[in-house]
Amino acid sequence: MSWKKRIFCLQVLLLISFLTDAQISKTQSNVYSAHGWQLQDYRLDSVFGAGVNKAYDELLKGKKASTVIVAVIDAGLDTAHEDLVGHIWTNTGEIPGNGIDDDHNGYVDDVHGWNFLGGKDGRNITIESYESYREYYRLKNEPGSNNNQDSAYREKVRKYLLKDSVQLAQAVFYLGQLIPQMRAADSIFKLNLHKDSVYARDVAKFQTQDSALILLKKNTLMYFKKYGVMSEMPLGGFIKEADSYLQISREKLKYFSGDPNALRRDIVGDDFNNINDRNYGNNNVAAGTPTHGTHVAGIIAASRGNGKGMDGIDAQVYIMALRAVPDGDERDKDIALAIRYAVDNGARIVNMSFEKYLSPGKKWVDDAVRYAEEHDILLVDAAGNEFQNLDSVIHFPNPEYELSGRNSCCWLTVGANAGGPDSLVMAPFSNYGKKEVDLFAPGVKVYSTLPGNQYASYSGTSMAAPMVSGIAALLLEYYPDLSARQLKYILTHSVMKLPENEVKWPGPGQWVDFNQLSASGGIINAYNALKLAATMKGERENGKKVKIKGMKKD
Repeated sequence: MSWKKRIFCLQVLLLISFLTDAQISKTQSNVYSAHGWQLQDYRLDSVFGAGVNKAYDELLKGKKASTVIVAVIDAGLDTAHEDLVGHIWTNTGEIPGNGIDDDHNGYVDDVHGWNFLGGKDGRNITIESYESYREYYRLKNEPGSNNNQDSAYREKVRKYLLKDSVQLAQAVFYLGQLIPQMRAADSIFKLNLHKDSVYARDVAKFQTQDSALILLKKNTLMYFKKYGVMSEMPLGGFIKEADSYLQISREKLKYFSGDPNALRRDIVGDDFNNINDRNYGNNNVAAGTPTHGTHVAGIIAASRGNGKGMDGIDAQVYIMALRAVPDGDERDKDIALAIRYAVDNGARIVNMSFEKYLSPGKKWVDDAVRYAEEHDILLVDAAGNEFQNLDSVIHFPNPEYELSGRNSCCWLTVGANAGGPDSLVMAPFSNYGKKEVDLFAPGVKVYSTLPGNQYASYSGTSMAAPMVSGIAALLLEYYPDLSARQLKYILTHSVMKLPENEVKWPGPGQWVDFNQLSASGGIINAYNALKLAATMKGERENGKKVKIKGMKKD
């Protein structure tokens, strides 16, 4: 779980929490105790996983798989991770390190992908401004910009500027109070437990008659619950992570004054207002803090059965690393060019675990999405973590072409589900929408890879989207002639429905119909999807990339 997510949980979700302590304890012990719950199957394990293990055990034994390239547009990834080695895409048209664009694709030494947040001198952007302030600054400072924007848009920009700045200020305030308390608690528990490192589980088991220590234990466990700290996390690690987020939040607050584009000009040096200025970036796809992207990649492609860490979904997948998402808001130009890079270099699926609520360059992204559609590429998008109805709140990127109102045929938006029980299967942070969200996938306490051969459990629709990307790739490994449109049909028409349709709703605790929270009304299931795929004739020609004939133009 990211710190941005934890802060959001503290400020909103946990103030209206519908879980009792008993329910949380039962859920954690019965569902999340074994790493890899997301691969399990309800019919075998009574867990609302995606049925991946069942598919391998019952449907795929002895079958030959083809290789599939999945592009991960994210914050970069650790290509040397022990569980990802052998699953990283390599551009065979490039000679590594010779400083020449050997394959003439416009990118020099792009061996494993490309970094759109880097400079030619090797420097890289890690922390970026928010789109809300970039747009506010543009409207305020560009000549004639106020005449070209209606008042409703200016009010929308102001609303998100206020939201973003207030959330950051609250993060700085809360963490500034929390960290000293946790440091003191860490020291006291180490002393009383005679341990060099104290874990959340140690605090939960700690017994004492001292009233002060009883109160300290109670408060510490309260913070663990609020911030989603897992039992296997050391308190020192929790503090280190919190302190890092505090420093990042303080840095990001500085972007709400001055020129939000100054760092981009200094490091990247492109004309960010010109989509045709494409000669920028560098090949360091592991730059900055590639934690999020490494976690996403592991969910899809971590080696299966190697005895290390965890199992991914796919045995024959290669991850193409496209670094375009900073700590802050991604720029539409970078996303558009990353999608085009993925298409041009052989990816059949593009995973996009990011979202925002303003998109001034949406036309550029739309053109790239249309380009992917014309080349039969499936785009998979995370729905977001603000517990909002996307049928009434627009988020970006999205599949709707702005000029025509038509949606891309080759796009899936993914919400996150928990492991259960039935009534708690709705992840309390996930965005939803009967029209705008296609399906749900496991996204709570998903254990996966982190940089430096590490592993951890994170939560978010960022984890749910690669579950869908991975299963889509699994279908292509065994049925390479399936088109992107067919992949979407199969994945949405093979979902697992809940035994009981009603789920608990965060807030006052009323019950809602899970079928009404997405277009498919269910949870992705690899076993069901493979069985349906086996009945379909592929629309592609011998598995080769071809333009879809008769594609409607806008």
